[in-house]
Amino acid sequence: MLKEKFKEVLSTVLPISILVFILHLTLVPLEADMMGRFYLGALFIIIGLTIFLIGVDLGITPIGDSFGNTAVKSNRLYIIGLLGLILGFVISIAEPDLHILANQVGQVTNGIVSKTSLVIIVSVGVAALISLGLMRIVKSMSLKLFLLIVYGVILALAFFGDSFFLAVSFDASGATTGALTVPFLLALASGASSMNKDSKKSEEDSFGLVGIASAGAIIGALVLGLLSNVSFGDMPPVEAAQKIGVFSHFIHEAPIVSKEILFALLPIIIIYIVANFKWFKNSKRANSRIFTGIVFTFIGLVIFLVGVNSGFMDVGRHIGHELALRGNNVIIVGIAFLMGVLTILAEPAVHVLTNQIESVTSGSIKKKVVLMTLSVGVGIAVAFSVLKILVPSMQLWHVLLPGYILTFIMMRKVPNLFVGIAFDSGGVASGPMTATFILAYAQGIANTVPTADLLLDGFGTIAMVAMTPLIALQILGLFFVKKKTTEV
Repeated sequence: MLKEKFKEVLSTVLPISILVFILHLTLVPLEADMMGRFYLGALFIIIGLTIFLIGVDLGITPIGDSFGNTAVKSNRLYIIGLLGLILGFVISIAEPDLHILANQVGQVTNGIVSKTSLVIIVSVGVAALISLGLMRIVKSMSLKLFLLIVYGVILALAFFGDSFFLAVSFDASGATTGALTVPFLLALASGASSMNKDSKKSEEDSFGLVGIASAGAIIGALVLGLLSNVSFGDMPPVEAAQKIGVFSHFIHEAPIVSKEILFALLPIIIIYIVANFKWFKNSKRANSRIFTGIVFTFIGLVIFLVGVNSGFMDVGRHIGHELALRGNNVIIVGIAFLMGVLTILAEPAVHVLTNQIESVTSGSIKKKVVLMTLSVGVGIAVAFSVLKILVPSMQLWHVLLPGYILTFIMMRKVPNLFVGIAFDSGGVASGPMTATFILAYAQGIANTVPTADLLLDGFGTIAMVAMTPLIALQILGLFFVKKKTTEV
């Protein structure tokens, strides 16, 4: 397991690390201190994410399975809804990508929108929608109708919200469905859908819950926006970031991150202990394995976030800042496109998804076709998110609104299975590298371009990346329908 997870994580971090080295040799020379912190940060991310993913397999996923099975056996709607609410909250609050995004929001708003308040209210939104999503599966409600209602609510909230929270809310939708949440939600959806005796319907209902959870994050952040009054704040100056020693930053971050993660994981531990005593009655061996997994999750998460905060994101911002100072927009957008393509090709969860699609379509849609479609699509999405910063008249909703309108138009013609997979895949595409390096690169540009506003333009990258699979995979769904019709 260790070797397999290590290879997965290495393939995720390596392409961006090589790109930084090439940029260091060509366009943006980095000082020795900053370069040292970047590669030490990359090493921390590789080690931390490896340990974290092992912890998820050993501890978090079995907890999800236990709750899912209990909910199914109870066969009571209110128990399923309540379990969805509790689990949705505790699992979202521990998601590393959400903590990274919330940290950035806290910095640029001078703490007016605190990291804690964003993490909590987004987790409440996720919990509410997971609860409703599980009840949808049990009651066999149409996924298309459910999504239409939910996104109708989002449209209404977005109409009254401001541009900053629009970007943050859609970024949160991608950030909240990361390495911790996705396997947990898939296990829950699979357990709930197994109640359905219709095997085809059961297969369709196995997908869609991750996408529904993402919508909950959007609603949570938009509600927070309506309750907040945001004023502008600066990112840490690039010059100041360069002067901090290689190791001092890591030593400073470790206790802060440890405390945050301990408080995030504590509710999961308490709820599991109570539920195991009352319902699960798992064996001592199973409990020992689960608690070992939770310890691994804690250690991995701390190492990962210390690496992100101490070395990785500063370099992303610095490269964005330096390239923006040169003023060559073609290079800035071109590198953004390259980052998007490399990120998707290296994202382990994307390869799981492509195998899944090839299997579900009985080989009609090949893995390579899906991978190529997604990588080019995400490359374009990242390029657009940077172009939005460079072109003053271009706003995030100019891309998101037509994108989602197109998504819902296509949804009418696409099979339910593809709709579920497409909405689940938004979170899959926006993985750790999007939430860290690419987001920092965009913020470095937004903090330097005179016509840009860091609050309005520094966010929205994850939002665009998360939207791409909704369109790309539904287009593949249309091809699948056409191919089946032709064969008949």
